[in-house]
Amino acid sequence: MKRAWIASTMVAAVALVPTWLGAQAVRAQQQGGAAAAPAPAGEPAPRMSDGRPDLSGVWWTGGDVGGRGFGGGRGRGGRGARGGGPAPTRFTDLHTPEAAAAAGTLDDDDDPTLQCIPTAFGTLNVSLFDVGAVGQIISTPEFVVMLTETFHGFRLVPTDGRPHRDDVPPSYRGDSVGRWEGDAFVVETKNFTDDTWIWAEGQASPHSDQLRIVERYRRVNHDTLEIEATVYDPNVLTGAWTVPKQTLVLAPFDQILPLNCVGLDASLPSGAGP
Repeated sequence: MKRAWIASTMVAAVALVPTWLGAQAVRAQQQGGAAAAPAPAGEPAPRMSDGRPDLSGVWWTGGDVGGRGFGGGRGRGGRGARGGGPAPTRFTDLHTPEAAAAAGTLDDDDDPTLQCIPTAFGTLNVSLFDVGAVGQIISTPEFVVMLTETFHGFRLVPTDGRPHRDDVPPSYRGDSVGRWEGDAFVVETKNFTDDTWIWAEGQASPHSDQLRIVERYRRVNHDTLEIEATVYDPNVLTGAWTVPKQTLVLAPFDQILPLNCVGLDASLPSGAGP
C-alpha cells in the first residue's frame, strides 16, 4: 500500500509537470506588478450584500506545490499542528477490516487520478484542492461556487439550507448543499460514486457510495480561511474521521489557471509508467 501511493504520487507528478511548470510561469507574472496590494494585517473579512461573510478569493496554503511558502497540507490550528499536540487520526486508521484489506490491494494502475478522474476528498486534506494546491471560491447570497484547478472541477453549493436533490445520479464530487451557522458556512456533500479514491496522493483508500462529508468554512479575517471537515462512510470506516483543521491564505492573484489533464498514457513517454 505504501509503495503504491508513493509511486502514484511520483507518476502523477511526472504527468502534470508540463502544465504545472506552465502554471508556475504564469503565476510568476501574476505575482509581479499586477498583484493587488495586501490588506493591512488583521483587516476584517469582507461581507456580502446580505451581511454574510464573503468567502470569495483564490486560496492556497501559502504557495504552489514546490514553491516558496507552500504549506504542504499541514493542518494549522488543529490537532497535529506545529507546536505540539497528538498526531491526527488518518482516514485509513479507521478502516474496517474489509476496507483495510481492499486498500491493501490498490496499486499504481488503480489510481483514478492518473486517468484525470478526481478524488472524492482532496489530497492535502482540502476538498477544494482535489489533487492540486490552489482553489477559488466565488461567493454570492444564493450560491457559493467552489472551483478547482485540476480536472476542471467545480461545486455549486446553494446557501439556503435546501435538501439534497433526489433527481441527479451519483457523481465523482457528490451533491452539495450549504447553510449558514452564524459566520460559518456549513457544506454537506453526499451522493458520490464509489469508483474514486479518498486522499489519492496521500494514503490512498477506496470509499463507498455512502460517503458523506461535512465541512465548515470560516473566513476569520481578510486573508485567512479556516476549513474543518468530518468524513463519514459506514461501509468503510468504524467511526467518523475528523480532518485536521486547515488554514488557507489569500493568494496574491485573483484567478486560478486551467491545468489540462490528458491521462497517464498520453502524458508519459514510453516506459515511464509504473
